[in-house]
Amino acid sequence: MTLIADILAGVFFAAGAAFVLIGSFGLWRLPDFYTRLHAAGITDTLGLSLMLVGMMFLAGWTLVTVKLLFILILILLTSPTATHAVANAAYTVGLRPYGLPAEDLPEKER
Repeated sequence: MTLIADILAGVFFAAGAAFVLIGSFGLWRLPDFYTRLHAAGITDTLGLSLMLVGMMFLAGWTLVTVKLLFILILILLTSPTATHAVANAAYTVGLRPYGLPAEDLPEKER
């Protein structure tokens, strides 16, 4: 059973690392703040979640698994919320999305 758990953990670690790597390329290549924030928020949440699941396979059925599950729930709740808060704050202070024509803005912002 430990060989299967080790293989599954390796698969989850590799998938998580791939998502984090893809997110880093998104931060480098995407044109503006909002698309970069989207790439970072999505891929970091998913990459960390996959890595935590891999750690759960390595820990087995122990108290460590319960702690990792609580960390996973915390990350799944706070990371998207923080990403939304940062994007909302940026929009509120006047940072507009790249390529947004003036006619698409609300009347008060033209």
